[in-house]
Amino acid sequence: MEEQNQKVKTNMAQPISLDIFRDPHEQNYELRSASDAVLVELPGGVRAWAVTHYATLREILGDSRVSRDSRHWRALADGEVPAGWPLLSVVTVRSMATLDGTDHRRLRTLVSQAFTARRVAELRPKIEQAVSALLDDLEKALASERHLWVDLRKVFAHPLPMTVICDLMGFPEEGRDELRAISDVLSSSISSTSEQISNEKALYELLARFIADCRKAPGANLTGDLIRASSDGGDKLSDAELLGTLATLLVAGHGTTAHLIVNAAKALLANPAQRDLVMSGAQSWENVVEESLRYDSPLGQFPMRFATEDIEINGAVIPKGDAILASYAAAGRDDKQFGPTADVFDITRGPTQHLSFGHGIHYCLGAPLARMETSIALSSLFTRFPDLIAAVDLEKLRPLPSVISNSVRRLPVRLAARRQGE
Repeated sequence: MEEQNQKVKTNMAQPISLDIFRDPHEQNYELRSASDAVLVELPGGVRAWAVTHYATLREILGDSRVSRDSRHWRALADGEVPAGWPLLSVVTVRSMATLDGTDHRRLRTLVSQAFTARRVAELRPKIEQAVSALLDDLEKALASERHLWVDLRKVFAHPLPMTVICDLMGFPEEGRDELRAISDVLSSSISSTSEQISNEKALYELLARFIADCRKAPGANLTGDLIRASSDGGDKLSDAELLGTLATLLVAGHGTTAHLIVNAAKALLANPAQRDLVMSGAQSWENVVEESLRYDSPLGQFPMRFATEDIEINGAVIPKGDAILASYAAAGRDDKQFGPTADVFDITRGPTQHLSFGHGIHYCLGAPLARMETSIALSSLFTRFPDLIAAVDLEKLRPLPSVISNSVRRLPVRLAARRQGE
């Protein structure tokens, strides 16, 4: 009886409010210190359980009692989630990321054909070309200056993944600026209800027009592959599933990789000794990417999973129907998993088996592409501009105002002209 009373007391505790304007790692430390599973309140008054410790999160991600399907969310069914809540479309969109069972396997099988090792390898020349073009633009801007101050997010990390994912989807050049602007609003946690509804409508209208054009003449790209697969008597995608799949791939493939590039570059700028190791060849760029994924995951609190029955976690009970957040950035610095240096960026650490790409059946299909893209971007950037330095105090950079995204709003750097003979 005493144990049951303690569980009830735990569940009745006041939730911790997630402050999207605070340093996320400071708040993650507080969440980890509180419990393995912490009741939190997201912007908009929506409650969920944040799972913050590595071992517990890994277990939850593979737990058959946890679903991605929002039909299991009691608060949504009871009308407790505000209309136009900024993250609602992320949770309810019909795609392989929000489905389980046979529907998930059907969609994942179709989409996975675009992310085979061969298809990803074939993208390398295009990625290298896109990176080179962006760096060429910076060199041209620097040509008449000795030094140039730029926001690395805006001029490099942000446009590169949009180019790659749009090329993969076959999305035309003329609509990419609009697509980028919509994606930014959808990943924000401070958009007003009207902004969110307006942007969702704009996104789906834009993608619907794109799909209609593709149906007339499916190209040699991901969208064409999905359309052909549905038309050739194979597994079918409904119009809603095709829209949802492309929207999910767009937002995930663009934003997450942009944040990863920014976070990795920021970590190297803040840790010159680590930068020297990779520039000398003593460590690989792949190690930089993996340690960045652990140390400063591009994903903060990822929504949502739902308990399909009561789940006990170290004395706390997540009731059936409650929402669960995957706290990837918190788990990446869990000292129970990564030891007393969990808060240290160390590319010599070795394989960490971080969870930034998830675990289990919903493991990110685009992980190999994101890894390759980031490795090419970082190696090219620091090779082209070996004297690159931060233009501000990195400790004072403001975080992105987002529950999902973990990064900084901008990354000001100073580019220097190449020295004679280089």
